[in-house]
Amino acid sequence: MKDKKSLIIYYSRADENYSVGYVEKGNTEYVAEYVKEFTNADMFKVEPLVPYSKDYETCIKEAKERIGNAPIKETINDISMYEVIYIMTPIYWGTYAPEIETAIKDLDFSGKTVRVITTHEGSGLANVVNDIKRICVGANVLDDALAIFGHEAKDSKNKIEKWV
Repeated sequence: MKDKKSLIIYYSRADENYSVGYVEKGNTEYVAEYVKEFTNADMFKVEPLVPYSKDYETCIKEAKERIGNAPIKETINDISMYEVIYIMTPIYWGTYAPEIETAIKDLDFSGKTVRVITTHEGSGLANVVNDIKRICVGANVLDDALAIFGHEAKDSKNKIEKWV
């Protein structure tokens, strides 16, 4: 997969993260940067139109309210030039961050290979792979998805290199 034209679509949140405390860069962003390093993929960071609260408890309540309606600052409209799409997200309420759905739901995934990485503190992959398969119609969503503990994200470079 390293030699294929690739795109990383990811959501990552700084501020207070579960079990990690306050951070300046979100756990998933570290992972996305490692994948970029090993694949030379282009990156698209999904950002909410309205930022989440800095504290974790308020943030997860806000995320629940945004399920199905999570506006984002910028969209990506055309992924036709890419063969492989990496989708990366923390786990929120048993699946991807709501903004990920907003970012990918209208894209044409026909013939694309999709690989998934989650960051979590005990949820693993949750329902992300099945939810991605449901949304990415026409894609080959690989079952080799990778779940990385958020508190290990900074130190996951070797794990990412083996996975890629």
